[in-house]
Amino acid sequence: MKQPDRTACPCGSDRPFAGCCGRYHAGALAPTPEALMRSRYSAFVLDLADYLLATWHPSSRPSSLEPDAATTWKRLEVLESGEEGERGWVHFRATFREGRRWSVLEESSRFVREAGRWFYLDGNPDVHRLKPGRNTPCPCGSGRKFKACCGQE
Repeated sequence: MKQPDRTACPCGSDRPFAGCCGRYHAGALAPTPEALMRSRYSAFVLDLADYLLATWHPSSRPSSLEPDAATTWKRLEVLESGEEGERGWVHFRATFREGRRWSVLEESSRFVREAGRWFYLDGNPDVHRLKPGRNTPCPCGSGRKFKACCGQE
């Protein structure tokens, strides 16, 4: 398991990990579909396959998840989220890198609440390749130029 930064949560909330996604990874129930989705993104960043499987609805859950050392998750953007009764949704973009190649996963995810607990049900992922230029803003969201940020890695 990768160790999270001691202060910032990987989900991009600008909150400390322990007070954000870390508490859900430790067993607290996510109160909203967005909170669950953010904690699942953080679980992908930290390679927490058990958490991902536990928060996936049994009707659509894979039997296992293999670690993906080639993928480095860099940025999460929540575009829209909400809930109506026992159903919820989150539309998000997640930027990632595989080796030197950059991509964005955009998905509208569906969630369901059963016995007071939210589960990821499914989504319609769409992956787009990025080709950041040296002088363009870094896709990680730092606000710096690519060449001065992740372009050095």
